[in-house]
Amino acid sequence: MPQKQSAKKALRQSEKKRIINLRYKRIMKALIKEFQILVKKGDKKKAEEALPDIYKAIDKAAKKKILKKGNASRKKSRLTKSLNKIDVSDSSLKIKKTKEETKKTTTKKKATKKT
Repeated sequence: MPQKQSAKKALRQSEKKRIINLRYKRIMKALIKEFQILVKKGDKKKAEEALPDIYKAIDKAAKKKILKKGNASRKKSRLTKSLNKIDVSDSSLKIKKTKEETKKTTTKKKATKKT
């Protein structure tokens, strides 16, 4: 335990800040978990509605230095990417099939030399 008055005050302040920071972090994590559940279910509409609230929570945490700027940016990017995978999941199979078909149809012909 701190002995000096200023150290005691610093301890009280840091404890208050820790509690506030944990509150922001918990809110952010809870929103992200809800979002991930919606994405796993494939409920794109509800996930899109939840995304602005998540962005807001992440930005607040970054502003208050709970998260670093790059970490916040990475989280938002990955969440958006997971949301976009809901649409792509159906059409990606078609895209892959068309690429495979084009490989089969476009075979290289060897040039023959006439002597």
